[in-house]
Amino acid sequence: MTEDLLSDEEARRVLKKILALYPDAQGELQWDTNFHLLCAVMLSAQTTDKMVNRVMPSFSKMFPTPEVVAKAPIEEIEHEIKTIGLFRSKAKHLKATAQILVDKYNGQVPKDKKLLMTLPGVGEKTANVVLAEGYGVPAIAVDTHVSRISKKFHIVDDKATPHEVEKRLEAILPKSEWIKTHHAMILFGRYTMPARSTGDPYSYLNSEK
Repeated sequence: MTEDLLSDEEARRVLKKILALYPDAQGELQWDTNFHLLCAVMLSAQTTDKMVNRVMPSFSKMFPTPEVVAKAPIEEIEHEIKTIGLFRSKAKHLKATAQILVDKYNGQVPKDKKLLMTLPGVGEKTANVVLAEGYGVPAIAVDTHVSRISKKFHIVDDKATPHEVEKRLEAILPKSEWIKTHHAMILFGRYTMPARSTGDPYSYLNSEK
């Protein structure tokens, strides 16, 4: 049986209500340069932003630029991020990515989704966060919260991939609302309707469908 998905108009109404709950929503990762933003987002995979924020101040001081990360022994990078899940593979990706930034991009983080996604450890979500946060380029980064909420409200099918969720949200929302709505959805999923929530999702909007 195919579930009934919301129309574009119905979906827009849901997203508008989520945005109304978090009108000033912003990313919660702490960073100072686009390189450190890229590092923070890479570290955040399967880890909370809080955990990443605990290591970033010290990491940023020790590794201020891609050049420093590229030259650093892998053990030093691992030591700085050892409280983060999957720290060994993340350290490897950070070092390899830093080397590519130095070799190919003059130490700069590219402002292009396809180029970003060629970097080790950088997928679509990471690329979108870097574009939206670092460069203000309209993008929707689909994390577990955005995906779960889109499915709970039947904006997308239950089996939709992150890429399909991204495309559906892009089709529904005007470009100017992509960044702030994706932030609002993350905060809504984190604080208002977390994964353990039960019952009618519309009750969390304080409103009827």
